[in-house]
Amino acid sequence: MVSAAPLASPATLAFVESPVQLLNVLEWAYADAQRADAQRAAGPEATAPQDLTVVVLSPHDPMTRGQLRRMAELARDEGFAVRWEDARGGAGAPIKTIAGLRGPLRRAGRIVIGDPFSRYVQLLLTLTRAKDLVVVDDGTATMEFISQLAKGEPLVRWHRRGSKGPRDMVFAPVSATARRRLTPGTRRRVEVFSSMPVEPPAGVTITANDFAWTRARFGPPRLTGGTDLVGTSLVETGVVDLERYLEAVGSLARAHGATRYFAHRRESAEKLHRVSAEVGLEIVRPDLPLELIARRGPIGHTIVSFPSTVVHTLPLALVGTGVQVAVCDVDPAWLTRDASPRAQGFLSGVTGTARDVRRLGSGPQAGSPPPRDAAPPRDSVPQREAAPQREAAPPANPGPPAAPVAAS
Repeated sequence: MVSAAPLASPATLAFVESPVQLLNVLEWAYADAQRADAQRAAGPEATAPQDLTVVVLSPHDPMTRGQLRRMAELARDEGFAVRWEDARGGAGAPIKTIAGLRGPLRRAGRIVIGDPFSRYVQLLLTLTRAKDLVVVDDGTATMEFISQLAKGEPLVRWHRRGSKGPRDMVFAPVSATARRRLTPGTRRRVEVFSSMPVEPPAGVTITANDFAWTRARFGPPRLTGGTDLVGTSLVETGVVDLERYLEAVGSLARAHGATRYFAHRRESAEKLHRVSAEVGLEIVRPDLPLELIARRGPIGHTIVSFPSTVVHTLPLALVGTGVQVAVCDVDPAWLTRDASPRAQGFLSGVTGTARDVRRLGSGPQAGSPPPRDAAPPRDSVPQREAAPQREAAPPANPGPPAAPVAAS
C-alpha cells in the first residue's frame, strides 16, 4: 500500500492523476536533480537537496489506478514521498481531500502539475501561494495548453466541443483563476517540462524532457523482430468512429505483419474483444506507461501508432536501440459527427510535428469493407502480462523490478 501519512511541509508538491503524469514527474525530478548537482559543483550558491512529495489524485478507472500504484512504487524506490488520495471516492471525498491539502499547499514553495485542464487541479491551484509552478506533460494535451496560454484563451481540452454546460459556467471563475496562476509574472515563475514540440509563450521556461531517467533505469530492450501496434482511446473519447478504427487496425496489422496490440488504459473491453476476434491480434494490457514497457522489452523492431503521445516520446525513450516508430494518420472520414471541429487539425499537428518517426498513410478509407482475411473469432480476449526480461540491465536503483504490463 502507498502511504497516506500526513505531509510534512514539503518544498515541492506534485499533483498527478495518470501514470504518464507520474512518469514525467520522475523525469522532471531527475533532470532537476542533475541541474542542482551542476550548481553545487559550480560554487557555494547551490540549491538545497530536492524535497518532493507526490500527491496522487486517484481516478475511478481500475486500470488507471493499478498503473498509478505501480508508478507510485517506482517513485518511492527513488526516495520520494507519495501520498495516495481517493479524491473521487464518494460525495464527500473532494472536500476531505482539499481540506487535507490546504495547509501543505500554502506552505509549498513549488507546485508541479500534470494536467492543467483538470478541474481538480485548477481548484487546488487557487489555494497555493507558490511562486514557482511547473507543468509536466500529460501527453499531447501540453501542445494545446501552451497554445491556449499564449493566446490568453480559457483552458479547454482539444476534443471537447465549444458549447458550455451549467457546470462549466459555475466553474468558470475557478478556471480563470487557475489560468492566471499559470501565467508567469514578475513574482511568479512558470516552467513547462515537455517532450512535445512547443513554442514557449512570453515568460514561460521550456525544459526539454529527453527521458533520461527512463533510459538510465531500464533497458536496453530485447527486440522481437516483429511489429507491435499501439492502441488509442480516440474511439472512447468520441473522436473516431469504432468501425473505421477497426478497419484501420486490420489494415495496419496485415500490411506490417503485426501480432500484438498494446491497449490504451482507457480502451473498452468490448472494443478490445473485437480487435482480438476480428483482426486476430494478441491484446497486451500493460501496467506501466508504454515508454517503460518498450524500454524493458521485449518489443517489436517496429512500433506502429495512431497520432498520440507515444509518437513523440518513444523515439526519445528508445534512442539507440534500433526500434523504428511509425505513425498512421487519421483520415478525416473516420471522425464522428460529434468530434470537435478542432480534432482533425490537432491530430494532424501531432503527426506532423513528430520527430524521428516514419509517416504512414491513413489506411482504409471510410466505407471500405471490413477485412475478409482476419483471423477467426476467439472465445475471449487474451490478456497477457509481458514477463520481465532477465537479459535486460537491472534498474540502477535497487528494488523490485517493474513488470511490463500499460500503454499510456
